[in-house]
Amino acid sequence: MRFSALSGLQTKVPVKFSTPAVCALLSICCGASTSLAQTAPPAPPAPVMDLLRKNGCIACHGLVHKQVGPGFAQIADRYRTDPEAPPRLAEKIRNGSVGTWGRVIMPRQSLVTEADARVLAIWVLSQPSPATK
Repeated sequence: MRFSALSGLQTKVPVKFSTPAVCALLSICCGASTSLAQTAPPAPPAPVMDLLRKNGCIACHGLVHKQVGPGFAQIADRYRTDPEAPPRLAEKIRNGSVGTWGRVIMPRQSLVTEADARVLAIWVLSQPSPATK
């Protein structure tokens, strides 16, 4: 569909829209669902975000999907029903692991205290399941 009123419109400044903004615009104009905007995970609480940044967790892990290592939501999804998961994940955070998620190595994080590793593990396990495509 062409919009003849806009066909000659040119701009020197590129316009960028965020996904939530586009979803909101579609819902207003076309009655489209804003489910994309609603599926974004909430930001971690400030103390957890500080731990994630301080220890470099978000350099390799996305909140939902894989970056280098699995996303936090993917980890939670795998271990959701495992009652032994919190201490085991805390141990993996501190001691590292290999082979759990393929050939990617989770390096040892020896500067993370046991208490911080427990906080991170419990937060990771509290993440909602990743949305399926």
